[in-house]
Amino acid sequence: MNPSIHRVFAIALAVIVPSGLAAQSTSLTFRIEQRYLNIPVESKVDRQRVVFDAGNGDSTAAVIRIAQGKPDYWVYHDLTHLKGKTLTLRFSKPAAGIGQIHQADRFPGQDSLYREAKRPQVHFSPRRGWNNDPNGLVWKDGEYHLFFQHNPYERDWENMHWGHAVSRDLLHWEELPEALSPDTLGTMFSGSAVVDSRNTAGWGKDALVAMYTAAGKRMTQNVAYSLDNGRTFTKYKGNPVLGPDRDPKVFWHEPTRTWVMVLYNENYIAIYNSADLKQWEYRSRVKGFYECPEFFELPVDGNPTNRKWVMYAASGTYMIGRFDGAVFTPEKGKYPYHTGAMYAAQTFNHSPDGRRIQVGWGRIDAPGMPFTQLMLFPTVMSLRTTTEGVRLFCNPIPEIERLHARHHALGGLSLSVVNERLKDVKTDLVHAVMDLEIDRGLGLELFYQGNPILYFDGNYTRFNGFPYTSETPDGFRFRIEMILDRTSVEGYVDGGRLFVAEALKAPKSNAGLELRGDLKVHRLDVYELKGIWDGTY
Repeated sequence: MNPSIHRVFAIALAVIVPSGLAAQSTSLTFRIEQRYLNIPVESKVDRQRVVFDAGNGDSTAAVIRIAQGKPDYWVYHDLTHLKGKTLTLRFSKPAAGIGQIHQADRFPGQDSLYREAKRPQVHFSPRRGWNNDPNGLVWKDGEYHLFFQHNPYERDWENMHWGHAVSRDLLHWEELPEALSPDTLGTMFSGSAVVDSRNTAGWGKDALVAMYTAAGKRMTQNVAYSLDNGRTFTKYKGNPVLGPDRDPKVFWHEPTRTWVMVLYNENYIAIYNSADLKQWEYRSRVKGFYECPEFFELPVDGNPTNRKWVMYAASGTYMIGRFDGAVFTPEKGKYPYHTGAMYAAQTFNHSPDGRRIQVGWGRIDAPGMPFTQLMLFPTVMSLRTTTEGVRLFCNPIPEIERLHARHHALGGLSLSVVNERLKDVKTDLVHAVMDLEIDRGLGLELFYQGNPILYFDGNYTRFNGFPYTSETPDGFRFRIEMILDRTSVEGYVDGGRLFVAEALKAPKSNAGLELRGDLKVHRLDVYELKGIWDGTY
């Protein structure tokens, strides 16, 4: 054992009188002097309960697969907020890997961080562990805050915390320590965040306030606030403030000068109002939704005098209608606007330029990595009039142009020449904008590494297997925008009328991009992209 890390290892034998059997309790105590507590994980062993106790009621617990043999990977517990304190770890059972747990100012694998083989290079993914739903998307004081469902101790779902990352440009992200950790009320499930610019809650003007679900014996709604731009949060002593639903989305409704919460319960979204973010009054509900509600207003065709409200939940199927601050009246719906790997998308509160910017969870694995899942590329949401009525559109934020590197202009060439020129694209990071027309036949396919990634079946009128109706009667000309990353592809069809997100399949060949079908290539601009993990924040 290394005395420099001030570790005390104790194994105590206790006798359980009723059964006469013996059980072991195992603990480690550290004087915190370095940033990370590094923990070895082995995927095939059973989880055990680990309590992190810093004294004075500051404790949290997790279930972790502590390695018995050679670790598959390492995870860490960030000790930034505990510097100079004593931390005791208590384990529910012995494991060989307990003796390998150690403090350090770096974590194993940090030297290759963001350069791992399957690390997304233009999408946010956590340093370690599992992530799912985006939470608490909010802009404040020049920073976009991305909170997210996070298991920092394993590649699988468990131990839900609120992870935290910030960005100044929606491209480059800095991951910060966990924002919210499990407590006696439960683990930290999904929610949202607002800036309390009117100090309605009494925690200070411009306090950053998070509303979240604690998942314990029952689901409850809880509040936490930050006075340092999200670097630390204080949980409200009056928690829980509401129950038993989950996944609260909160925003300020200026016409009625009230806070609005939309909350999932069974097969509907409930709507509540509050004057102070603490006391909530039930007002109405809308049937037909499941998990992670979202609710916002947009102008139709950019006209500020013609605005409508959009309500959707985790699947993204949406309704359009009117809202008076308490009751949502749908006009029509529900409609889909995306297919594939996206789930539980949320939008930023308080965007400084008035844009409605969305980020979705990309249900896309990174096999063999000490992390998994990603956040899809941010999109700008809009309502536009189509031949079928007003519909929801999404497009990648124009900031993507800041990542552009080498440009390949391939429009107006024959398909054979286009495919030959595409061999010059050597990177797996691509932004492409294309205008393609099926000349003969019924198919359009875009391949990568021998696999189809975006494809249209004109017989059944389906894009990537999803029913798609074109605006024009012949329906055989498409404007397609595409983002390709190491593990994912995103496609935006006809100005974002349909959004497709897919995981890339295992390569069948070393071939790069290739177009197939009897096609006219009216436009094809391919931009090689710079990665986002260059230290810029």
